[in-house]
Amino acid sequence: MSSEVVQTEQRKANLEAITRLGFAAYPNQFETTHSVSGLVEAYRDKTAAELEAPRVDTVTAGRIVSIRSFGKASFVVLSDGRSRLQVYVRQDALSERDYQLSKLLDIGDQVGVAGHLFRTKTNELSIWAAKLEFLAKCFLPLPEKWHGLQDVEVRYRQRYLDLIVNPDVRRVFETRTRTVAAIREFLNGHGFLEVETPMMQPIAGGALARPFVTHHNALDMNLFLRIAPELYLKRLTVGGIERVFEINRNFRNEGISTQHNPEFTMLEFYWAYVDYRRLMDFTEELLSTVARQVIGTTQFPFGDHTIDMSAPFRRLSLRDAAAERAGARLGTTVTVEELRHPDSARQLAVRLGVAPPKGGGAGKVAAAIFEALWEAELVQPTFVYDFPTEVSPLSKQKPGDPDTVERFELYVGGFEVANAFSELNDPVEQRRRFEAQLADRAAGDQEAHAMDDDYVRALEYGMPPAGGEGIGIDRLVMLLTNSPSIRDVILFPLLRPRSAE
Repeated sequence: MSSEVVQTEQRKANLEAITRLGFAAYPNQFETTHSVSGLVEAYRDKTAAELEAPRVDTVTAGRIVSIRSFGKASFVVLSDGRSRLQVYVRQDALSERDYQLSKLLDIGDQVGVAGHLFRTKTNELSIWAAKLEFLAKCFLPLPEKWHGLQDVEVRYRQRYLDLIVNPDVRRVFETRTRTVAAIREFLNGHGFLEVETPMMQPIAGGALARPFVTHHNALDMNLFLRIAPELYLKRLTVGGIERVFEINRNFRNEGISTQHNPEFTMLEFYWAYVDYRRLMDFTEELLSTVARQVIGTTQFPFGDHTIDMSAPFRRLSLRDAAAERAGARLGTTVTVEELRHPDSARQLAVRLGVAPPKGGGAGKVAAAIFEALWEAELVQPTFVYDFPTEVSPLSKQKPGDPDTVERFELYVGGFEVANAFSELNDPVEQRRRFEAQLADRAAGDQEAHAMDDDYVRALEYGMPPAGGEGIGIDRLVMLLTNSPSIRDVILFPLLRPRSAE
């Protein structure tokens, strides 16, 4: 019989003994006057004398994370997930029933305690217990030393256990909550209206990605979990909502990595009468403001680097930067014109050891070369702008350059954090782009955009010039919390079933 099984059986026996004392096995409520963290925050700087005059009475509750017994007395440490507070238990200070309860408690149990605050001889803030209440039994033993666990996946599979044992995890998700709140406050302060758009859509649009497919029984039709809310938000811009945003859940049927989860959170916003260059300035203001509000500074560690989120951010033209780096890698001069023509672009990719995308033209090849040569080095905030039209079916073209669109991606920490562009609002050109995507789909590109006739119809009513942007909330929180994996900032990331591993 394993040690865990033995401990579990003993804990079950302890619960039976607790109920024989007259305690409910699973009581319905326990009224408190303070939380553990509230007590620590309010009284950690108070002296012993200040805690006694006047005496601070309290009723609190939490999970037992430590027990030290000394004959007829013991120290029990309670945690509420944020802070820990010691409870001093003495036989002569409790009823016999409560004292017997203290002998049957295990690490991990949920208990309530009433008493008064004091400081021990070692000056530790503590509660002198006058009454104990049993709240829930922990049947499974907690890990004795979290960092000694061999299976790192346990943190993601059993997030509840991760939160119990590792206080830093809760702080990550509190930072995430503050980040979303700060973004919402910033956009509301700039006159944006928050809306909700469909998560089940008849056409998977707004991005180049493979969707998840579901079926609506009553309507007998297939639907797609949204890959982006973009086309619905732009319909609202057509309808006269000049500044609109949504903090949304998206779903993409793609691979999983330290930067990708099939279900993720995005901010998307659209702003009438501005272009992508105005959005660059706005993004600098947004992200620097959020960083200061959430973590108190625009400079913070990420891996081996210190990120500086203060404006201005670096700016690189995609083809110019790709040509420059390709030339440096090959020891020769590479021109932007070579990246604009399919044959020379593919030859250049082969020489660089970059696999050219199947079925793609010069634009896809140029984007692949840039990503291979630059992406990992873009640690400090960097706008990469002026993308090939071929990889940007919803972006507005640069005047006089049909092969280039007014689009940027923001890279921080070596990965993309934001994507934005001047929105294409010409219905004729939008239909032509969709038809080109259909040709790519017919050639085998499963991420090519579908035709959306209703969206084209919306543009025919007249969409004002506008800029639109998407910011990855998960990746932004990775940066602000110095988390190396997207799984660290998603409470319940998608994982393979245990039986499949």
